[in-house]
Amino acid sequence: MQPYAPNWTHVTEFVIVGFAGVHEARPLFFTLFLTMYLFTLVENLAIIVVVALDHRLRRPMYFFLTHLSCLEIWYTSVTVPKMLAGFIGVGGGKNISYAGCLSQLFIFTFLGATECFLLAAMAYDRYVAICMPLRYAALVSWGACVRLAAACWLAGLLTPVLPIYLMSQLTFCGPNVIDHFFCDASPLLALSCSDVTLKETTDFLVSLVVLLASSTVISVSYGNIVWTLLHIHSAAERRKAFSTCAAHLTVVSLFYGTLFFMYVRTKVASSVNFNKVVSVFYSIVTPMLNPLIYSLRNREVKGALGRALSLRSWKGQQGGR
Repeated sequence: MQPYAPNWTHVTEFVIVGFAGVHEARPLFFTLFLTMYLFTLVENLAIIVVVALDHRLRRPMYFFLTHLSCLEIWYTSVTVPKMLAGFIGVGGGKNISYAGCLSQLFIFTFLGATECFLLAAMAYDRYVAICMPLRYAALVSWGACVRLAAACWLAGLLTPVLPIYLMSQLTFCGPNVIDHFFCDASPLLALSCSDVTLKETTDFLVSLVVLLASSTVISVSYGNIVWTLLHIHSAAERRKAFSTCAAHLTVVSLFYGTLFFMYVRTKVASSVNFNKVVSVFYSIVTPMLNPLIYSLRNREVKGALGRALSLRSWKGQQGGR
């Protein structure tokens, strides 16, 4: 928090520093992040298209996967294009308005919370499929899937309402330089000349509730899955059942590991540059890795991608004749 001085003017625009210490390597970083962003878009769009076109994947698990892929596209698009513009100084470059900054923070928090809830919903789907297969069609019907997905998006949308409202009540009177590559809460609070105690406490509690609620569902679901798998006598059947969870479990481990570290940590462990690295991991790297994990660890998705590519290749050969 900055000390308040009566003669200071209120901030109407922020400057996002980004990765200020890489001046000479800016072209390299721009190329790297642009490649990762485009790769993320292509991968997630491929998942969405393949699931939509392949009738074998029209099942609840892949219904949630398409929601996750849509979310990942928006999640990276909230921060990466502005960061890329800052590297090359296009379209205002590093400048962002006060309203634009709060909007970016709102959307980023909304999508992050929604991803937590979607991953929990996917864990519940796997729990019912493995632990209660005879009741799967009744418990995870298409109507139930739509309602569950809608609840995830609604809960995610409500998550940032109070934190952003409290942020909007703070006074920013200078300086206006955000030492991050997007409008995250922590660097914004460091610029406020108001008392931020209530805001920091609210952020911590909201983050904790979202993380604990969703991770509890995931933990209980996988606890029951492991218990069920231990009672399956056939090793082949155990491997087959676990293979349907492996990709989701890997994604959950990556996403929650970084989030727990980033948002539920002590101030002593806080470091601006290290926080940027962790933020890059969960906001850029993880959305890029998720489709790869699902396509490489899931035989059905891998098979559908192979069939789609084979069909495209065959049509290309036919068209060339």
